[in-house]
Amino acid sequence: MTDIEPFVPREAIHSVSTDSDVIRESLRAPERFAEIFERHAACVEAFVASRVGAAAKDDILSETFLAAFRVRRRFDLSKESARPWLLGIAVRMIRRHRSAEAAHWRAWAAGAGSAELSTADEVQCAGDRVDATAAVRELAPVIAGLSQRDRDTLLLYAWGDLTYEQVAAALRVPVGTVRSRLNRIRSRLASPPRPARVLAERTDERKRDDGYLRQGA
Repeated sequence: MTDIEPFVPREAIHSVSTDSDVIRESLRAPERFAEIFERHAACVEAFVASRVGAAAKDDILSETFLAAFRVRRRFDLSKESARPWLLGIAVRMIRRHRSAEAAHWRAWAAGAGSAELSTADEVQCAGDRVDATAAVRELAPVIAGLSQRDRDTLLLYAWGDLTYEQVAAALRVPVGTVRSRLNRIRSRLASPPRPARVLAERTDERKRDDGYLRQGA
């Protein structure tokens, strides 16, 4: 009997590949990087839209993945997921569109941004964040008043659904810096009205899930 190798669909190979595998392969076959876009575009788009609104999100999404493709050799191949890396790039692209972000926060404060955060993609991207999203909407003036660094840290954690370590990697700062920033933000939300309490409770729940309370954070 002749030995015949079983046919394995290309899609099946992709489905079991980590992001680092795909990026490694893209160094010799650039077209493979398209799979990173397919895997993470919805999540990155939702995060960007939540920061700058629908009008500017497409440009920033394109800029994010173009930049990621250009610097893909710098990706830490020991990391399985590219999501923190991509969101970190998105944050840096958002900083170039400060006027769009400022306008978006003003719209949120006026109640005009509510519909943009109800998409299925956002729910799929980071699970059920309805209460946190509503809290952020009502706290828009407070969050808009945060420093750029604190706002980036908070929203990567609350909306990007990243762990402390992943936020640190995305922002290229030590984990301790992320912890201190979030603790400072929580203190500003201490004994607040319900919207701030919901957001603070969400970050506390995520903190327990990440295991940092057990480490004395």
